[in-house]
Parts: sequence; C-alpha cells; structure tokens
Amino acid sequence: MPNSPNSSAPPAAAPVRPAAPKPSLQKLFLTGLLTLLPIWLTWVVVKFVFVLLSDISQPLMSPLLANIASTNRQLAWMDEPWVRTVLALLATVAVILFAGVMARRVIGQRLLRWFEALIQRIPLASIVYSSARQLLDILQTKPDGTQRVVLVDFPHKEMKSIGFVTRVIREHGTGRELAAVYVPTTPNPTSGYLEIVPVEKITPTDWSVDQAMSFIISGGAVAPETIPFSPPSVENAPPASAP
Repeated sequence: MPNSPNSSAPPAAAPVRPAAPKPSLQKLFLTGLLTLLPIWLTWVVVKFVFVLLSDISQPLMSPLLANIASTNRQLAWMDEPWVRTVLALLATVAVILFAGVMARRVIGQRLLRWFEALIQRIPLASIVYSSARQLLDILQTKPDGTQRVVLVDFPHKEMKSIGFVTRVIREHGTGRELAAVYVPTTPNPTSGYLEIVPVEKITPTDWSVDQAMSFIISGGAVAPETIPFSPPSVENAPPASAP
C-alpha cells in the first residue's frame, strides 16, 4: 500500500561528530604543572614564614616544654616536635602582636627609645638598625615633589622597573632635582639596587606601596590593568609633524 501524503518521513540521522583529539602527554604535563605551581609556591612561602617565626622562639620553648613533659607524664605529648613548632610559632606571633600594642602606648615608646639608644652604642648594629628603621619610615610617607612608587629605565631605556623614591636631592652646581630610587628584586624585595635618577626621567604611578610589593612578590601576576610607561614629559608632548 503506498504511503499516504500525511505519513511522516523517517527522521534524519544525526550527524556524527568527530571524536575530540586526545591531549598529548606533554600538554597534560604542562596543564598539571601550571595547576600545581601556584599551590607549590604558596606552600613554599607559607613554610618559609612558618619555620622562620617558629625558629625564633624554639630556644626558649623547647627546654620549657621538655621540662613540663618530664615532670608530668600526662603532658608528655607537649615534647613532640610538631607541638614545639606550633607553640613556638604562636609564641612568636604573640610577641609581635604585643610589640605592636606596646608601640602605640607611651611606656612602649619609651622602651623603644631606650632600646634604640642601646643599639646606637654597638658599632655595626647601629648602622644596620638605623638604616632599616629609616627605610621603613620613609616608605610609609610620601616624598616631596614626586610619587613614592615610580618606574625607572632599568636595565636599559626600553625596559622599566618598579622603584621606590627614598629621597629627593639636588645636583651640586646646577640644582637639578635627583631622586634616590630603590629598585627591589623579584620575588625577594629585601634585596635590590639603589639608583640616582633625574626626577624628569622617572615615571610616576598612582600605586600604593602595598600594591607595588604585591606586584614585585607575585612576579607581575598581581597587577592593575593599566600602567604608565613613559615619563609625563613624553606622554604629554605633541606628536611630531610630518616633514
């Protein structure tokens, strides 16, 4: 019997999609490496800070905990290595917080001045302490005539580096303003270079010190969307006319 005109036609077969190519071992390895690398870096930094802070109080906490564990058997677990490390870390953090509280009080400021006077009598320690103290105080204030966080030509004119203006001085004879710029290294900003740069050669930014530190420590991963690259005199100069 012939098909009636109202009979439906058989459904068309769905197109067969080609199977997605399987990723190679090299791509899988790179994907896994890029996934685990931030976790590993975070662990390295946290472990470094954890060990550094715990080692400060270890010489005091270890004999104390060993004495407690030997006199009371129920507290023998306090002599375990992990317990000593955790308690030493907590003790160091508590001392740091206590120092912060005392520094805001009159008696704490008097003790700090007495300690600084004592440090000044030690030849090498006085240089290290006074230099570190002045650097930290300078980074917490804004310099006169320029921004604190700037960009300088380093290591050559086609490249820029983040720097901190520590002081503005004048050239002998001409009176031209010069900036003492500290250029920290990545990812350890405690080491770096000191450069003397003409003020008109530096590129000011609107970054805070915290933003600049995050940019340096993260290797540029933590950064704003835009950043000035040329000094203001170059940015604001009119375009050269065609001959």
